[in-house]
Amino acid sequence: MKTPLLSSLVLAAFLPAAGQVTDSASGYGALAARLLHTGLGRPGAYLMLEQLTSRAAHRLSGSAGADTAVEVAKAWMEERGFSNVHLEHIMVPRWERGRTERAFLEIPGKANIPVAVCALGGSIATPAGGISAGVVEVRSFEELERLGRAASGKIIFFNRPMDPSMLNTFEAYGGAVDQRSRGAIQAAKSGGVAVLVRSMTLAIDGVPHTGGMAYQDGVKKIPSAAISTRDAEELSALLRKGTNLRVRLMLSCRTLPDAPSANVVGEIAGTEKPGEVVVVGGHLDAWDKGSGAHDDGAGCVQAIEALDLLRKTGLKPKRTIRAVMFMNEENGLRGGRGYVADPLRRSEKHTAVIESDAGGFAPRGFFIDADSAIRAQVMGWKPFMETVNAGRLLAGRSGVDISPMVATGVPGFGLDPENHRYFDYHHSDKDTPERVNPRELEMGAIAEALLAYIIAQEGLQADTLTRSR
Repeated sequence: MKTPLLSSLVLAAFLPAAGQVTDSASGYGALAARLLHTGLGRPGAYLMLEQLTSRAAHRLSGSAGADTAVEVAKAWMEERGFSNVHLEHIMVPRWERGRTERAFLEIPGKANIPVAVCALGGSIATPAGGISAGVVEVRSFEELERLGRAASGKIIFFNRPMDPSMLNTFEAYGGAVDQRSRGAIQAAKSGGVAVLVRSMTLAIDGVPHTGGMAYQDGVKKIPSAAISTRDAEELSALLRKGTNLRVRLMLSCRTLPDAPSANVVGEIAGTEKPGEVVVVGGHLDAWDKGSGAHDDGAGCVQAIEALDLLRKTGLKPKRTIRAVMFMNEENGLRGGRGYVADPLRRSEKHTAVIESDAGGFAPRGFFIDADSAIRAQVMGWKPFMETVNAGRLLAGRSGVDISPMVATGVPGFGLDPENHRYFDYHHSDKDTPERVNPRELEMGAIAEALLAYIIAQEGLQADTLTRSR
C-alpha cells in the first residue's frame, strides 16, 4: 500500500498545472487524473442529487414536482456559469396515481388477505368498489391465447420472472417487460377484466414496482397493476394448490389533459467549432414511487457535474459540450423527440450524444451506438477510459431519450455501470438517495466528462457509407 505522501507524488506526476492540459492524445491521461483528483476530492453530484430528491421527489411529467425539477436544474446551470442556459418548451402527458391502490385475496371462509400492488403508469381506474374476479396465471402471451374462453371474465396474472441466470440484468428485464407494457392489451383481447403483473425486479420482497403500460385503439381498456414479487410467489402457490380464490383490485388513477413542461439546456461553448455539439444528458422526470434517485436523478446530476468538472479544470473544448435534462422519458419520450424537433437544431450539428440512465452505480464503460469506424476510433481511447474505470467499450444501445437523435445518424453513447442492484430499486419506493454511493455516482460524472471532452477535441470519423447518407 502506498503511503499518503507517495500517493500524492504519483498523482502529481500526472497532473499538469492549471490551464496547461494539452489537446493532444498524450494529454488525455493527465486530464483523466485531474478529473479524478477534482471530482473525488469534493464530489458535487451527490449534493445535487440530495437537493433534487428532497425538493422534487415525485416528478412524473406534468406534475408540480416536475415543474420544480425544471426550476432546480436551470438554477444549477446558471449558478455554475454555463452559457446559453434556457428551457425548450414541450407538452407532456399527465397521469396521476390517485390515493387508492389496494388488492385483496378473497378466499371463502377466511379473512381477506392484502397483497402489495401499485397501478401501472397509464392505467385506467377500477370502479369505485373495485373489481373482484377469479384469477388465471400465465407466463406468456402464447399461454394466454391457448386458454381461450377460460380467460374471459378473469383477472389475468402475468407471472414470468426476470431471468436470474443472465449476467446483464437489463437483458433479463427486456425478457420480461412485455408483460407490463402490453399485458393489458393481450388480456383484454382474451376477455380479461383486469391485469396483475409480476414486478420487474430480481428481488423477492413486498415492494411493487411501477412502470409504463399501453392500450391499443379498438381494444377495451382494463385496469393494470404490478404486484410485489413476494405476493406474486404466494398467489402462484395458492393457484397451484387449486385454492378457490378471487382477487379484488381497487385503483383510483386517472389521465388528465397534456400539460406544459420543458427540457433544460446549458453548455460550455466550443472555442473553434461552437456549432458542433456533444450532448451529455439524463431524464429529469421520474415515477411517483421513491424519489427517482437512480432513475434518473443520477443521470441528470452526472451530466451537470461532468460539465462543471470541465469548467473547474479551466478546459476550453473545441466543440460545444451541452447538458440536456430531458423531460418525459418514463411515459412518452416527448422531451427526446422535442429536442430533435426544436427549431434551434436547424443551425446545429451534433457530433455525439451521451446519456446516463442505468443508475448511479460504479461505471464500467460505455455502450456505443455507432458504426464500426467510430467504434474503432473510440477503442483507441480505451487506455484513458480505463484510467477512470470506464474502459468497457461495447457495441449496444445508448439510451431512450437520445434514441430520436441516434435515429437521425448521431453517434450515441450510453454509460454502462454495474447493473446487478439496479432493478432492486427501479420504479419503486426503494429508489431513494441513500441507495446511491456518492463516490460511485461521481465516478460516472468523471467518465462522462472525459469521454465528452475527448470527442469534443477529436471529433468522430464515421465510415464512408455513413457519411454518404
